[in-house]
Amino acid sequence: MTPLSIDIDLGSICSPLPSLRIGRAWEETFHCALDALGKKLFTARWTYLGRNFNQPLSKMRKRNDNKNVSSSAQATPQHQRKTENAPSWKPRGLFILFVILVLVPFTLIVAQRLLQHLVYTHRLKVPFFTDLSQPADFSQNHTINMYLTSEQGISLGVWHTVPASKWREAQGKGLAWYESTISDGSPVFIYLHGNTGTRGASHRVGTAKVLSALDYHAIVLEYRGFGDSSGEPTEVGLTTDALHVYNWVKERSGSSPVILWGHSLGTGVATNTAVKLLEQGIVLDGIILEAIFNMAEQKLPRHIFSWYYWKFPGMGYFFREPWAENKIDFPNEDNLRKMRSPILFLHSEDDQFIPIGIAQRLYKVAVSAQNAERVKLVTFEGSLGYLHNGLYKDPRLPDIIRKFILSV
Repeated sequence: MTPLSIDIDLGSICSPLPSLRIGRAWEETFHCALDALGKKLFTARWTYLGRNFNQPLSKMRKRNDNKNVSSSAQATPQHQRKTENAPSWKPRGLFILFVILVLVPFTLIVAQRLLQHLVYTHRLKVPFFTDLSQPADFSQNHTINMYLTSEQGISLGVWHTVPASKWREAQGKGLAWYESTISDGSPVFIYLHGNTGTRGASHRVGTAKVLSALDYHAIVLEYRGFGDSSGEPTEVGLTTDALHVYNWVKERSGSSPVILWGHSLGTGVATNTAVKLLEQGIVLDGIILEAIFNMAEQKLPRHIFSWYYWKFPGMGYFFREPWAENKIDFPNEDNLRKMRSPILFLHSEDDQFIPIGIAQRLYKVAVSAQNAERVKLVTFEGSLGYLHNGLYKDPRLPDIIRKFILSV
C-alpha cells in the first residue's frame, strides 16, 4: 500500500520563518502553520498513489463525482472491488493533523522541561573521591561531621572543630560531647564560605585550624547545593541555612560569643543574616567580612550559581537556563548601613576577583553607619601573594582576630 503524504510548503505560507529554536520562535511557527492549514488544506498539493493533483480538492471531488455518475452503469465487479479496497486519505490525514496539532505542541511543552532537567540538574559532585563525612581525611583530627535540617528536604553538611586545647579529649567522642563544648565560654565562629567548592577546600580547612589554634570553636557549614548538602542554591536559601545554623549554635552556646565569618560570597550571606537577625531584635556579637564584594558596583561575568548546573556546550541556546529566575541581590552596601554589630574587614591588595577599592568604600559606608571604633579594616600587601583565598596563611592573622574578639 502506497502511503499518503501531505506536502505543505510552510516556507511560502509562513515566510519568513523564525529560526528553529525551542521557545517563542517554535510557538509562533506552529501558530502560523495551524492558521495556514485552516486556509490552505483543501488547496494543498496531494500526492497519492503516485498521482499529482494540483487542482483544489473541491474541483477534484466535482470532477470525480461526474466521472463516477457517467461510468457507474458500466462499472464492472472487478472495478468495484478495486474501489472498495482503495485506501482512504482521511484516516491518515487526520493522524497527520493529530501529530501536528497535538503531539508536537505537547512534546515542546513537556519534553522541554524534562530535557532541561536532564541536561542541567545532574551536576558533578566535587571534589571527586572524597568523603566529607570524614573530616579526619582532611587533617581535621578534632572535628566531627554532622547534618542539620534547615527546612523540610534540606540537609546541611556541617563540621564542628573544637579548640586545640581539647584535641586529646575529643578523640573518640560523639556528637553529644561536641555539642556540650559549645557552651565552654570560648568564642564560636560560624564560617560562611565562598562560591563553589566544599568545606574541605584547603583555605577553609586552614581558616578552621587558625581559629582552633586560638582556642576558638569553628562551625563550618555547607550551604544547600554545595558539597554533600541537598537542595539548590539560592540567595534566600543560603540565608535561611545560615540563620538555622546560627540559631542551632545559640541554643547551645550559653554565654559564649557567636561570631559570623563570611568569605567572598559568604560576606553577602553574613550581612543578610545580620540584617534578618536585627529585624528580630538580635544584634550579632561580631562579624568578620573577608574579601567582601558589592553587587551594586561590580558586574559579575556570569550567574553566581551557574556552576551548580551541569550543562553541555550550546544547550543554553535551546533551553532557557534554570538559573534565569534564580535572582540574586546580596545587598552588602545597604546591609552595612543597617548593621549595628562590630565589624572587621579583611582584604588582600592583590585579590584577583574583588578589587581592594570595593572593600575600602564599603568600610567607609559601615563607619558612617556606626563609628571607627566598632568597624575596622585590615589590608594585606599584594607582594605577599595571598590573592583571594590565602589570608589564612598570614602569621599576623591570629593576633588580628584575637584583638577583634577583645573588642566585641
